[in-house]
Amino acid sequence: MEHLIDELITLAFAEDIGDGDVTTLSCIPATAKGTSRLIIKEDGVLAGVEIAKRVFRHFDPELKVNVLIEDGAEVKKGDIAFTVEGKVQSLLQTERLVLNIMQRMSGIATTTRRYVKALEGTHTRVLDTRKTTPGMRMPEKEAVRIGGGVNHRIGLFDMILLKDNHVDFAGGIPQAITCAKNYLKEKGKDLKIEIEVRNFDELEQALDTGGIDRIMLDNFSVEDTRKAVARVCGRYETESSGGITSDTLRDYAETGVDYISIGALTHSVKSLDMSLKATVKK
Repeated sequence: MEHLIDELITLAFAEDIGDGDVTTLSCIPATAKGTSRLIIKEDGVLAGVEIAKRVFRHFDPELKVNVLIEDGAEVKKGDIAFTVEGKVQSLLQTERLVLNIMQRMSGIATTTRRYVKALEGTHTRVLDTRKTTPGMRMPEKEAVRIGGGVNHRIGLFDMILLKDNHVDFAGGIPQAITCAKNYLKEKGKDLKIEIEVRNFDELEQALDTGGIDRIMLDNFSVEDTRKAVARVCGRYETESSGGITSDTLRDYAETGVDYISIGALTHSVKSLDMSLKATVKK
């Protein structure tokens, strides 16, 4: 999936620079050299350093990056994450894309780390979802991983997740699971199957049908989740989803559920404030 990041970088430069950065080209000599520092402006978890290096290399292979703080580190206001040296024109034209990516990724990693810490002492892991920014899925999911979370699936191709609409269109829980198993056999694919259940009746149908890897308990209360996890009794992985907040996260984890999926990790996260300041060499 690395090519998707390269394509994202190419598209991002195309929409930002177009046929030329007229501001930079009009006032900065092509021969001017300088350095920039990535300055952290609020506490959080750093993410996006490796992708920033790819952005710089993509635009100008002669830019030299000196990494001072690696992805995944907890940073404080005033920290310098890295310096980059080279043509000032290149520094200015890469500045916004690097910041857009790193601020977003660091915000996601910071939020994820907060959820992960709230689960310390339990075996429950935090999962992300497909509720990502179009085109930014790979960096956003990488940020979840950097923050200590688990990538649920990358897209619609690497796991079968039978949700409520699939179940309803297929005619029910048994039909959906049977069709999914037959499809994998016919196509020679080895993928996990997860089934979403909305109540205890559907849970029983899923258990009776079998042939799955994980059961998603959708919008179950904490008490019902505890009962459902006991009913599954380790036969399959369990996942809680739907309306779970930082206030209820720990309560759900203490039911013994294996995973909790949190759409808010990527769909409504606050970016981490930082700046990239350039200084021209004399």
